[in-house]
Amino acid sequence: ISGVDDVHVFISSGENVHLPCNNALHDCKSTTWIYNRFSNSSAVELIALGIKKKDTESHERLSLGSDCSLNIKNITKEDYGYYSCRQYVNDKQQGADAHVYLHVLHVSSSSSQTEISAGSSMTLSCQLYSYSSAGGSCDDYSGRSQGIGLLWVNQAGDKLKISDSRYQISAPGHCIFTLNTTLLNEDDNREWRCEVTQGDQVKSSVTYTVKISAQDKTTTAANPVHITDSEDHRDTQPAVTMISVSAAAFAVFLLVFCLIWRKRAGNKRGTDGSSVKDENEDKGTYETINMSIPAAARDNEQTDDGIYSEISSFG
Repeated sequence: ISGVDDVHVFISSGENVHLPCNNALHDCKSTTWIYNRFSNSSAVELIALGIKKKDTESHERLSLGSDCSLNIKNITKEDYGYYSCRQYVNDKQQGADAHVYLHVLHVSSSSSQTEISAGSSMTLSCQLYSYSSAGGSCDDYSGRSQGIGLLWVNQAGDKLKISDSRYQISAPGHCIFTLNTTLLNEDDNREWRCEVTQGDQVKSSVTYTVKISAQDKTTTAANPVHITDSEDHRDTQPAVTMISVSAAAFAVFLLVFCLIWRKRAGNKRGTDGSSVKDENEDKGTYETINMSIPAAARDNEQTDDGIYSEISSFG
């Protein structure tokens, strides 16, 4: 915003700024930049005859452009104020100062955490830091023409209204505009933007993005679907059943074989009478066992009888 003797520059904190020197001579060795934060504060010399001063807090972020402009990196809210570009030749000032008013827009949150829980109340404070002698309204820096104002807009660019029941918007102090709301799960990654305007023009803006804490997000990731044990082993049950039946049949086969072996041994040791007795007892035992074995094992009964006859013949 240019006037006869001054320039107003609006910038958001964190950005880089270029302050023009409208009275520069052909050689920047004659250029001196002076800074005042307040009208009643002492002036600080930033650049002296084209050379950067190293005893200032911001000297590492300062540089002199080829057109004698003052460049400031990574602007902070403390950089606002009144900058003067002055020319010296042979220790004599040449002409009037070129004035630059730097206005810094800054947004802060009531929460210091990077992620906020859903259901929490959050207050965003948007403030325009400007050079002033004794407070007043933001209109004091408009060059007495069009007023300078602050406003909040949503992600779609619509102006937030005081009548909106979800938001409480207020102006608690000098060039401060606050937004208060209760956060919802769906507010994750939602953006709210503070804008500084002059008339119908947006001069600068700051966007704040909300991050809802992970434990408050209602997503399928927070409640994954787990396969139950019955589902995990559904395909393995037939195989287990088959193995169990085979093992049972093999056990029955071993038991029958043992009984046959015992009978053979008994025939060798005993008399004819005892052999007949043992045979009858073993036959009864065999029949009892045969009635209790599974149907799958009975299919082998005929084969077992053949084995039995073959072994008996050796006796």
